[in-house]
Formats: sequence, structure tokens, C-alpha cells
Amino acid sequence: MTHHEPIPDSVLIESPEQAMVLLNPLRAEIAARLAEPGSAAEIARAIGEAPQRINYHLKALEKAGLVRRVGSRQVRNLVEVLYQSIARSFVLSERLGMKPETVRKLKDQGSLAHLIGTADRIKQDALLLMEQSDEGEEVPSATLKFQVELGTPERRQAFVEEYARLVRELTEKYSGNAESGAYQVVVAVYPEAAGRTSGDGVSDGGASAGKPVPKKRRSSVNGTQA
Repeated sequence: MTHHEPIPDSVLIESPEQAMVLLNPLRAEIAARLAEPGSAAEIARAIGEAPQRINYHLKALEKAGLVRRVGSRQVRNLVEVLYQSIARSFVLSERLGMKPETVRKLKDQGSLAHLIGTADRIKQDALLLMEQSDEGEEVPSATLKFQVELGTPERRQAFVEEYARLVRELTEKYSGNAESGAYQVVVAVYPEAAGRTSGDGVSDGGASAGKPVPKKRRSSVNGTQA
């Protein structure tokens, strides 16, 4: 049985204990994947970790008040406990007084965990949509890839803010027509990984994707902001 309630988009982290828990990359990824209720076994399968290890980190997140138990479900002869993050993203309070390097590390790890979780959900949804396509159902989708030079923090921040505003305006313009069906729109901006070469003739860099939402699969992830 699950007591699933909507969670806020963000929560302000003012406790040093909570901030330190989020410094652990694996814990940040677990929190990212629990924007929707999930079990330790489910998270373990998704990221290729041992369930015992995920359980250990879940206990730390729960003790810090960053995730909570929201129910349970029967899986064969076992009962799985379901957890959910308290918010989709975590914003560090300036009153924490952390060193700039620590703040940067926490922000980077949380953002990358968010990116990994989002990419994983796109892959899962795409596989479900391919099954629908194999059954003869038309599944329109689109993927765009661009490369942009963003050499300074100020330029990156300005680009992300303007990009997010334009995408938000565009999605709001086309919202409200339930007959056309719901589509997911995902926007990602990240630096080119060192040593990676583009094998598809398209520039690597930021990506935008639109796809129909598979039935009974509406999900989102969280990140950590500073």
C-alpha cells in the first residue's frame, strides 16, 4: 500500500547534517531517483548496485529527513518498503557557511545525478514506446542536438536561464489541448566529456527531446542546487 502525496519542487537545506549527507554522490543519485516512490531493490537494479548497499544509504537519507517511507508492496513472498524524496530538488542555504569548493562539489554531484536519472528514464520510456511501435501504433518523437560555446560561469548561467524561459513559453503556448495527447519535453545542458568523439555526425552538447508519455509512466527527477 502506498501513501503517495505530491512533493514540492524544491526544499531549502539549512542543516549542515543534511548537506553533508547529500555530498555523497550515491546518496544524491538515490534521492534523484526517488522523486517518485521506489524501493531499495528497484533503485539497486536501476544503477547496478547491491540492494544491501542501497539500503544502507537509504537509512542515512531517511535519518537525515531527506527521504521518507511512503508505503510498501508485496513482491512474491517479500514485502518491499517504498521511499520517496521530500522534494524534487534541494537548495543550499547561504547560512550553511560552506567553503566555495564544497558548495561547488555538492552542486556538481547533484546536477550530474539529476542528468543520469533523467537519461535513464528517457531510455526506459523509449523502450516502452518501441514496444508500442512494434505493435503497429504510430509513435511520433523528435530529438535535437546542438553545441554552444559557454566559456564562463556567467555565460552558462545566462544561457540556461534564457533557454529555460523560451522553452517554458513554448510549452505553455501548446498546453491545454488534452485531445492531442501528453508529450514529455526534456532539456539538458552539459559539457562535452573529455575523450568522447561524436559518432553520428551531429554535434554533442545540449539536447532537447519530445516524446509521448507511455501509459502509467509519469516521472521526474531531482537535483541539488547551490
